[in-house]
Amino acid sequence: MPVDTEALRAAISNKAPPFDLRKIGHVVLMVADLKRSVAFYTGVLGFKVSDIYGDDMMPGGMVFMRCNPDHHGIALVGGAPGPSQKRELHHMAFEVGSLDEVFRARKHLRECGATIIFDGRRRAGVQIAVEFLDPDGHNLEIYWGLDQVGSDGVARPKEQWRGAKSLEEAVANPPPGQTPLLRDASLLEQK
Repeated sequence: MPVDTEALRAAISNKAPPFDLRKIGHVVLMVADLKRSVAFYTGVLGFKVSDIYGDDMMPGGMVFMRCNPDHHGIALVGGAPGPSQKRELHHMAFEVGSLDEVFRARKHLRECGATIIFDGRRRAGVQIAVEFLDPDGHNLEIYWGLDQVGSDGVARPKEQWRGAKSLEEAVANPPPGQTPLLRDASLLEQK
């Protein structure tokens, strides 16, 4: 079936959301052989490892890697069933410039009928985020506050990771060194 370029152009929205995506923050891929893939990304491409999850935290294990000060730009999850079928994207993340934008994104996504699968703070990287599905079911994330790793290569110790199961909990219970300043308190939801 030929692509209808005019229909595609007509689908482009000029409506601006209440947040501004700054960059693609990180990509998480499913891999069949985690050890082999870590060797490739570190040895061939020069990525540095920031953190590692064992099976107890992520079935198949997970390795967070960076090529700049961001805690991770790519992460690999083990346990893919075999060679690539071009369907292994775990999630793609987009950075915003303020915590308020994460809260506005959550509200906007709900108003647009998007399926939100998580909001709060995960562990490694300690970013505050809202995770949701696109129309094809791809996991996407909008986040603020990803840890930065200095030239010494030392990431935040595991003991300082502080998960949170809501944006409100993430603001109320930050890890050491993270200052989750919410300028517009009306964005907080009352439970």
